[in-house]
Amino acid sequence: MKGVEIGDAFANAARHGSLAHDVIDYAPETGWTRPTNHAGGLEGGVTNGMPLIVRGAAKPISTLINPLPSVDYASRQRDIAHVERSDVCVLPAAGVVGEAMVALVLADAMRVKFGGDSLDEALENYRAFMAKNG
Repeated sequence: MKGVEIGDAFANAARHGSLAHDVIDYAPETGWTRPTNHAGGLEGGVTNGMPLIVRGAAKPISTLINPLPSVDYASRQRDIAHVERSDVCVLPAAGVVGEAMVALVLADAMRVKFGGDSLDEALENYRAFMAKNG
């Protein structure tokens, strides 16, 4: 992985601040809304009610069918790199790894927020929180 973004993080970095914000709107028919979700559902480390959007960017695989120029280590002469078989189907595995890492980060945030010495205690704390703030 070469990059991870929440919402439009990389595009927002190139925008003026006035174009990166998600304005808040209100209409009696729909209530409070946000026409955009540039923040990807997360502002200041807190979800804001919009869909949480996390994207990962992977680099292309390093093996090419048409080899690139290289240098022979022993002779130090310019040469052509060898073409070797590689896994050309990394995307399914990368998706599983990326999803697992997002799940770990979210689970850690839940652990920090709701604590407890057991899953039962953490669930009890979560349910009490939802009953009060839900």
